[in-house]
Amino acid sequence: MTELSWHEAIVKVLEGATEPLHYNQIAQEVAQQGLRENLGATPASTVAAQLSISLKNDGDQSPFERVSRGVYRLRGQVPKVPSEAVSPSEDEDEPETGLINAFGMYWLRERVLWEKPRLLGQQQPGSSSVDFMGQRGVYLLHDRREVVYVGRTTDQAMGQRLRQHTTDRLGGRWDRFSWFGILPVTSDGTLADSPSETFNIENLIATMEALLIEGLEPPQNRKRGDGFSAVEFIQVVDPEIEERQRKAMMVELLSKK
Repeated sequence: MTELSWHEAIVKVLEGATEPLHYNQIAQEVAQQGLRENLGATPASTVAAQLSISLKNDGDQSPFERVSRGVYRLRGQVPKVPSEAVSPSEDEDEPETGLINAFGMYWLRERVLWEKPRLLGQQQPGSSSVDFMGQRGVYLLHDRREVVYVGRTTDQAMGQRLRQHTTDRLGGRWDRFSWFGILPVTSDGTLADSPSETFNIENLIATMEALLIEGLEPPQNRKRGDGFSAVEFIQVVDPEIEERQRKAMMVELLSKK
């Protein structure tokens, strides 16, 4: 079976959808339906770019229609609940995550090889892993789910700063960490050199709100939007740790013979 282009895959997903979908949901459906094997490092961002380019270049001839911020359907599709389509320019600049371009929640300390740290994560199952070692931003150290320390890193790489906490006074007090980075992930899985968002009061406030909601998880806040999920990365165990575990298991099995 010939692999579909991103454009074709998006159309296929929306054809089978019963309601408009956020671009992050579309990316997940592309993977789950097996429409593409090569998802790259940032499938959600790729889908968002494909939709945006089509609407910008093709206008009314685009097969896609924007229903609300980040949410799309096929042009002419009749939803179960009528909703009015919006133009690509409306509310497009409203920040949802502010200056946060990538983040990870409750990553396990034991899944990182701290002697040469790589902070590996992926946007969704099947996508390429990204190393956030060089990320910049703020981080939380957790003892289970309790926050025991809040820090920041600007000139120093995130991975190096976290590594220091494995041997300093906090070394025995945390087993998980969360991080919020300002450097976006490029399509080839590397980190950009600078933030993609411009600094302004609106972005600053959105960033502060996002950090508080994600870091504190207040029960009265509504569930976060799909815009958050689109920049969240799930931790991946360092392959070298898995390789060491396999070797240790083999040694143990051989010693019992």
